[in-house]
Amino acid sequence: MRTWRSELKRLVLMLVIAAAVGIVVGELMLVLVLTLLLYSVVNLYQLRRLDQWLARDPDPSQSEPPESFGIWGEIFDGIYRLQNQERKASAYLESIINKAQESSAALEIGVIIINQKGDLDWWNLACEKLLGLQYPKDRNQSVTNLIRDPRFADYYHHEKYAETLKIEAPGDNSRMLEFQIALFGEHERLMILRDITQLHRLESMRKDFVGNVSHELGTPITVIKGYLETIVDNMQDLDEKWQNPMRQMHAQAIRMENIVRDLLMLASLETETTAKQKDIINVLGLITEIENDTRHMFAEKSHQFEIKCAADLSFKGKRSEIYSALSNLIVNAAKYTPVNGTITVSVRKTKKSLEIIVADTGVGIEPKHLPRLTERFYRVDSSRSTVTGGTGLGLAIVKHILLRHNGDLLIESEFGKGSRFTCRLPRSRVIDSKTGTAAASPVASKPVETVTLK
Repeated sequence: MRTWRSELKRLVLMLVIAAAVGIVVGELMLVLVLTLLLYSVVNLYQLRRLDQWLARDPDPSQSEPPESFGIWGEIFDGIYRLQNQERKASAYLESIINKAQESSAALEIGVIIINQKGDLDWWNLACEKLLGLQYPKDRNQSVTNLIRDPRFADYYHHEKYAETLKIEAPGDNSRMLEFQIALFGEHERLMILRDITQLHRLESMRKDFVGNVSHELGTPITVIKGYLETIVDNMQDLDEKWQNPMRQMHAQAIRMENIVRDLLMLASLETETTAKQKDIINVLGLITEIENDTRHMFAEKSHQFEIKCAADLSFKGKRSEIYSALSNLIVNAAKYTPVNGTITVSVRKTKKSLEIIVADTGVGIEPKHLPRLTERFYRVDSSRSTVTGGTGLGLAIVKHILLRHNGDLLIESEFGKGSRFTCRLPRSRVIDSKTGTAAASPVASKPVETVTLK
């Protein structure tokens, strides 16, 4: 601001001197015009110097500004300072980029940046090994053109990136890759991929091992259980001191048989592909059947069952698997609900899902245990295994069955007040009662029928 004031003072002073000279020589206007013309020529000269300086390719060692005075000196010095700041900022950013590239090159995990158009913008060295990308040949190529697997295209376009995608490496079926995408900026994508071939092999080996061992254990356990049943049936012929051990052995043989059965079911759920042919399942009929079985199993507890479900509600799925899932939940509710307790099974339709809810008035579960309930053999209280005879695999089976039906399991519980298990299945599986086909769009739920069984 002071520079501008000094420049204005200098101009006014020049005009005052020029006016005085003009009056003395009797040519006031001529002298004023010549003075302004001279001032303009000096400014044009300085402007030309500025243009020539900026037009040069600025080199750090040869970028000194032209010498000048007044406002032009300030302009030259100001631009020079800005140039230095820009150079420092550029050098800093370049060093960060170089470090990022060096560190990413050392990673075994592939990192790809995809622009708004879906084209490859940048990738690290690991991507060249995992996907065979070549720089600069593949730059600005569409990612779906380079990874042609339909499963990847579906994952990429649907933008449901909460889960990862596991597929074979392009051009190499012996390798398994895991993809995960995150959105950032203006709808740009960061894609991370890693080689999980070894993990995939180990998981396959684990599944095969569990399946094979469970299968091999089935026959000897059946034989042992058979002999023990014969001994228990003829207990009167046995010495009294052996009667209690034999009963315990028989109970444990039954428990072991149940564990092997559940392990075999888990192995089949994990390895078998989902059947394309789906059964039409009447929900109320299925729940009523399970309720009758559970009532006979726990007749001594005198539970009260409440079923809330529309009589004509049906959906597509594998009946045997859905039966197993709901049976596990209802039987569990009966196990942990005290005498004269209430077990409620309610079904409702939302805009996106069909929900089957099993609620009880049992002992409840502490919050710290809820995240791990669907793990194999996880128990809230290890002493319960002896009391209830459970295998610790029931909820794991439920979770896998729901996953095979594109659903999930929600668990809620309050310790001392009971638990609530919600099976959520896609709304697209619900059968329209009028047309007999899967519902194409959400419709309002019909009033449910409430059946109270004592």
